[in-house]
Amino acid sequence: MGNMRTFILMAAMTALLMGLGWLLGGQGGAIMALVFAGAGNIWAWWNSDKAVLRQHNAVPVTEQNGAELLALVRELAGNAGLPMPKVYLLPTDQPNAFATGRNPENSAVAVTQGLLRILNRDELAGVIAHELAHIQNRDTLTMTVTATLAGAIAMLGNMFMFSGSRDGRGGGLGGLIAMLVAPLAASLVQMAISRTREYSADRRGAEIMGKPLALASALAKIANAAGRTVNVPAERNPASAAMFIINPLGAMRMDALFATHPPTQSRIDKLAELAGTRTPGVL
Repeated sequence: MGNMRTFILMAAMTALLMGLGWLLGGQGGAIMALVFAGAGNIWAWWNSDKAVLRQHNAVPVTEQNGAELLALVRELAGNAGLPMPKVYLLPTDQPNAFATGRNPENSAVAVTQGLLRILNRDELAGVIAHELAHIQNRDTLTMTVTATLAGAIAMLGNMFMFSGSRDGRGGGLGGLIAMLVAPLAASLVQMAISRTREYSADRRGAEIMGKPLALASALAKIANAAGRTVNVPAERNPASAAMFIINPLGAMRMDALFATHPPTQSRIDKLAELAGTRTPGVL
């Protein structure tokens, strides 16, 4: 199912690029866009996870710099019946995390410095279990390819603003297209990535680590702190926002466009129900 969603996504973005190519360069532009899209799709399938990690300045976690974190991930991966993913640290003070990779055998979990600082061990375990649930549910391929391709389309939109051609295409038309491309890319992100995936990952993550309220507490802490701390790499690459456990974007221009997360309080309430308790007004 995850692979099918990804194929549909790739086809939609290819069609969008071809349309933009035709507007700017006629038939020749459409053909060039098709070639570009084909190459981009192949590249994204195999390399989008590495690209996203580079965008966020991820640093590999080793036994020398993070033995306790690796031990926790190893324990939780064993609980989930998953192979040990690679683990990365994101050098940002905003507490957050995401998972990436085209399949469980080629996956990674990334956590921020801010996350390690504000969460206790049980809360951190809940967040990691949530990310392992995304890997187990095979959400990561669609999420990562979406972030990469939507980001590329948004970048092309900025390029179109300065484009022009001998037959009069581009120029002012390019500027108009640039204004439309980001919302189109964001719409594709929202169509490709259902908000329900977060509820599913919360539920499965709670099963993996065994303490739903620990994950609920982590979500509340992350949501409260994330809005007060700018995640610079995420703001520069807003299409990657859907990958994070909590929306990393602040009150900037792309925030509403790339809003793909359900309300945090709703997620907390569902986890409380799973634990058989109530947590009104946590946020």
